[in-house]
Amino acid sequence: MKYKYVVILKQGSHRTIDIFSILLCGCSAAAFIFTAVRSGLTADYIFYLLGALIFAGLIFNGVARFFRTKSLSYRFLLGFAAIGWIVMPSRLSWIGLIFVLLIFLETQAKHAVEIGFDTDRIVFNTLYSRRCYWSDLNNVILRDGLLTIDFKNNRLIQREIADDPDEDDADEDEFNAFCREQLDLVRDR
Repeated sequence: MKYKYVVILKQGSHRTIDIFSILLCGCSAAAFIFTAVRSGLTADYIFYLLGALIFAGLIFNGVARFFRTKSLSYRFLLGFAAIGWIVMPSRLSWIGLIFVLLIFLETQAKHAVEIGFDTDRIVFNTLYSRRCYWSDLNNVILRDGLLTIDFKNNRLIQREIADDPDEDDADEDEFNAFCREQLDLVRDR
């Protein structure tokens, strides 16, 4: 659906998510190499390969992080770890399913939250798309890069919006006038 206004909220730091991903990938790579060395068979070359790929990916991401500030994704490394755990010759294959879930969760955690404002409702684009209606709200204000949504049930959402100099966004006064108009229409009913 196309919304009259879309507000993108500022993301926090992904440092904790990245550290957790690095630890899981590093431990998995070490476990794969240990499994390959312990078995001593040349048929376990897949574990050498997966361990080397994960370690190389971690080094690449470390170097890339040094040269740029953009958040990096570890989903491919988590995918290699999932494959390794699934083909592991023990009863630990279920760990691979956890890694598949972690790939999905990392993608969702690093996704910017968008709020779509339309004439009949407001939709929050999160893991589960939540929607509320103008009749549920007391006020909506965008001022100085801070979005405030005041609900009638005394709940308050107040978050910074993302700065995006590339887009020609509507100004705050135009957005606030639209919100005021929608709230006035609901109050008049």
